[in-house]
Amino acid sequence: MRQYHHDPDGLRLPIKIDNASNGEFAPLPLPDRCRLGNEQALLDADEAARKLGQDRRSFLVGACGAASTLLSLNAVNAAAGNTGGFFDVSEEARFEPASAQAAVGGDEFIFDVHGHFINPQGAWRDAVPEGARPFFGMPKVQSCATPEMEGLDYLECLSGEQFVKDVFVDSDTDMMVLTFVPSPADAEPLKIEEAEVTKRLLNQEGTETRLLVHGRVNPNQAGDLEAMDELAERWNVAAWKTYTQWGPEGVGFWLDDEDTGIPFLEKARSLGIKNIAVHKGIPFGQRSYEHSRSDDIGRVARRYPDLNFLVYHSGFVPGKAEAAFEEGAGKDGVDALVQSLLDNDVGPNENVYADLGSTWRMWMQDPDSAAHGMGKLLKYVGQDRVVWGTDSIWYGSPQDQIQAFRTFQISEELRERFGYPEMTAALRTKVFGLNAVKPYGIDVAAMAKAHVSDNLSVTRHAAQQAADPHFLTFGPKSRREFLAFRRAEGDL
Repeated sequence: MRQYHHDPDGLRLPIKIDNASNGEFAPLPLPDRCRLGNEQALLDADEAARKLGQDRRSFLVGACGAASTLLSLNAVNAAAGNTGGFFDVSEEARFEPASAQAAVGGDEFIFDVHGHFINPQGAWRDAVPEGARPFFGMPKVQSCATPEMEGLDYLECLSGEQFVKDVFVDSDTDMMVLTFVPSPADAEPLKIEEAEVTKRLLNQEGTETRLLVHGRVNPNQAGDLEAMDELAERWNVAAWKTYTQWGPEGVGFWLDDEDTGIPFLEKARSLGIKNIAVHKGIPFGQRSYEHSRSDDIGRVARRYPDLNFLVYHSGFVPGKAEAAFEEGAGKDGVDALVQSLLDNDVGPNENVYADLGSTWRMWMQDPDSAAHGMGKLLKYVGQDRVVWGTDSIWYGSPQDQIQAFRTFQISEELRERFGYPEMTAALRTKVFGLNAVKPYGIDVAAMAKAHVSDNLSVTRHAAQQAADPHFLTFGPKSRREFLAFRRAEGDL
């Protein structure tokens, strides 16, 4: 019997439905339906493994394990009346590897526009109180840390090397954009110089575009507008990342504020880097809450048709279920984005893009919200403007998000009632990567040719021959862990 280093008893599921946060919002209680779905998935995996003459861990690391988990989640969701969306997997995929691979496997070009990690050796550690152990309670750290690790050495469990393994070795991701969190310039948990180290690690000869990097700009913070020149010229950033809800005095801004947002957009235009990645949704509590909304997106998209506005999280608000869009004032979440586009005559497939980072991960828990949320984005933002993002590393390897999206379908009833599109293979392929290549200027054919035999492909192929994924999520799962995370980032 094969020995596994990770989870040898098969207690972790390949599709990770839990309450992990990306660190930007306090973890939410896991719905009973999801808890029951996880329990049923383990029971079903036991039975299927016995029928196939396998131990449970061997079963779960294969395609049948992922397919079986999705089938179990379908059954529990349907029993609870959550039928607006579902994972389109055949029953035989639980036992037949070819059927399972046809469902959860694929060869799409996957371009993830939304990645994060921390620098375990960064200067931010200097602000950690004596005796404090930030991130130590996280499952990945618990499985990685050893008695020989002293002080804060266990943070290596969340390193850039771990990011590379989870994203590029243990998932089907081809390219990623590394982005940043809001912070004062002197307390960044990941600096552009440190991000460049990982970029060079990945972008070796023959892999020049495995990883792109954002430049963090908050125009309401002294010095950030001036720093854009160096970000463009020295670091060759692919886009600007900003957080309109954040401010050094606790007050955010609008992208069309004449003293902050407009100078930022004008300078981005003058520097020739015209991708504006803006965090919308996932509010940072009630502080300057209005600036977390997407009201300004339509206004600036109409005013600056030559700029691309990539709306990170698509305006999604955790804990608020998605429903069909109804036009009217005071919208929040995805509806606020839709309303802003309608109010400003910005049609589908223009210069606004909707990113799925954390959003899809949360929607995996609630197929009805997923159906309405995805349906609205595809209908109003456009089938050519919804882009793939996972917010990994905080959710561990994004492979489960990829597998779930490959199988997700909006029910025929909702498609007919609300004009949502069917989730076809061609549409998923657009979302997975082809939609993002336009703003980022990627030549997919050239990338595919370069990636066929590069070092990363060789490493990934070797790892697949003896697959042993950890199936862990890293982000905080309790309020205590969340507060420790925010302290480590200098926000508390």
